[in-house]
Parts: sequence; structure tokens; C-alpha cells
Amino acid sequence: MADITLYELPGCPYCAKVRSKLDDLELDYDVIEVPRSHGERTEVEKVSGQTGVPVITDEANGVEGMPESDDIVEYLEETYA
Repeated sequence: MADITLYELPGCPYCAKVRSKLDDLELDYDVIEVPRSHGERTEVEKVSGQTGVPVITDEANGVEGMPESDDIVEYLEETYA
């Protein structure tokens, strides 16, 4: 199991942006696909306090539910580039 987990919705362009950055940096990560219905996104809501995606967790660095693709990409660049 990887330290980084990405919560995403297939076809989401913001999620694809984060996935692309993770791949560019050659990081190992797990993916959890969330349901289309916001009301059913209980797992991502538990870690981030909201139902939007993308969201990442990074156990190695104490990140527990970071939302917003631009913030995630910036974090990944600063931490792993």
C-alpha cells in the first residue's frame, strides 16, 4: 500500500491533472474511485470534510484530506520534485 491515496472520479479533468503530476513525479499511489452522487461520497467526506474531488492523503507527511487540484499539484511539486 502506498503512502499517497488519490480520491477521484473517472473522467474528472481536475483529477486527471493530479494523476498526471503523480505519474510525472513517478510516485506510487493508490486510487479510490468515488461514486458519482455527492450524497454517496462518505469515504472522501470523512478524510476531507467535503465531497468534491480530487482529494489526496499522504500518510508519510501527515496530509489527511487535501482538496483542490492546484493546491495538490503545488504540494506534490514542493514535497517530491
